[in-house]
Amino acid sequence: MALWTKSIRVRLTFGYTLLLLSTLVLFGAFSYYYTGRTLSENLDISLRNEVRWVRDFIQPQVYKIKPGHRSLDNLLEKRVREPSTALKPTEIDTLTEEADEIWNQIFRHTLHSPKKTYIQFADRKGNVLYRSYNLATDTLVMADTIPLNAISVTTGYLNGEPIRLASTRDRNYSYLVGYPQAEVRDLLDSLYFIFLFLVPIAVAVSVFGGLALANRALAPVHGITMRARRITAENLDQTVPVKNEKDEIGQLTATINDMIRRLHDSFAQVRQFSADASHELRTPLTVMRGEIELCLRNPKTPDQYRHVLESSLEEILRMSKIIDNLLTLGKADIGAAEVTFSEVELKELVAELYEDSVVLAEQKEICVELKEASPIVIVGDRVRLRQLFLNLVDNAIKYTPEGGHVWLSVRRENGSAVFEVQDTGIGIPAGEQQKVFNRFYRVDKARSRERGGSGLGLSIAKWIAELHRGSISVASEHGKGSTFTVRLPLT
Repeated sequence: MALWTKSIRVRLTFGYTLLLLSTLVLFGAFSYYYTGRTLSENLDISLRNEVRWVRDFIQPQVYKIKPGHRSLDNLLEKRVREPSTALKPTEIDTLTEEADEIWNQIFRHTLHSPKKTYIQFADRKGNVLYRSYNLATDTLVMADTIPLNAISVTTGYLNGEPIRLASTRDRNYSYLVGYPQAEVRDLLDSLYFIFLFLVPIAVAVSVFGGLALANRALAPVHGITMRARRITAENLDQTVPVKNEKDEIGQLTATINDMIRRLHDSFAQVRQFSADASHELRTPLTVMRGEIELCLRNPKTPDQYRHVLESSLEEILRMSKIIDNLLTLGKADIGAAEVTFSEVELKELVAELYEDSVVLAEQKEICVELKEASPIVIVGDRVRLRQLFLNLVDNAIKYTPEGGHVWLSVRRENGSAVFEVQDTGIGIPAGEQQKVFNRFYRVDKARSRERGGSGLGLSIAKWIAELHRGSISVASEHGKGSTFTVRLPLT
């Protein structure tokens, strides 16, 4: 494809010019057709009125008609020879004196009619009794039969040239009024040449004007392109300046800036995630390496070797759990996590979870209580929901001191199923509550490691809640306990 067709400026200009040209052509064609039709209709109306006047004027005075007045013929011939010469009052007086009044009136009417209007009056034998001065000795010829006591408008001829004729007749006489069609064609030809002259000018103006407007409108896009090219993964903190937020370019710029900010946050999250994952995996590896190196330096008793192996196994299990959680979140990020939706009875699920939590809490003598368990059925993944609830219960037991309390409940509330885990644990500071759902985030990293936490449990819980179009939130007071609430839609 040619390079010029790839330019938005050229395509916009070409499209605008093509649209303008099409509009002008359609407008010109319509104007030409409508003007021609209007002129023809108006001409026919004018000719009908003219022939009606002649007929209505002559019919009451038929007995006065005496053709062949020489003075009238001479005056007509003079008028034809000298068309620019005005009719003198003395000539009119002479005509009035020498000709019948009827011819005088028709002649006066002829003088006030348009220059190209022809009037002809003949008897039933076809003898022309009167013709307008601009006919001289020519005769109007009808192409059709003249109707009796009706007015017909049709095409006739004068010296072989078509004219528009209005005709009528009575028992004694025929009346014809004509107008040359060439006059109408001349007007239409003038209109045609006007459009033929103006359309190329309009097209040329649209091309150059369209290019100028396109260049001006797209100039900010070039600036955005240049600025965006300079933004890389190392300087995602930069943005593209927005000149006018209300126009389309401003909205595009704002969208690009939002995308850059999201990329910045994503890159920062990936860097933090990589650093945290490396740190979490490096810690158990360091522990195992140190214990194994000490064990190899000097011979050990079987019990000492067993202790080293048990410690190494514990660290391996911790790494396996971290890796499993990382794989779960990785699959969740790309939408590859296996999920099977079906009807889940929450009351039954929470009852099973309650029994497991009682066993988990026995070592710390924590009292676990099921406050409420309403019969609720939702559509979800039973395995994932159990993982979500178990993570919350496990956290509550981990961070609750010995002799504390943990309460579980599930109920209906405003069209949602609400699962709550409340504890009397160490609590979460107000400034940390929104961060606990971030990956690898822990309020107290040292104490969390002692409890076997990796900082991924709440991230997985949040993902599972959102997977079910639900939400998870926390309300906590430092030193007094926390309440985690999961809301899942019933439909």
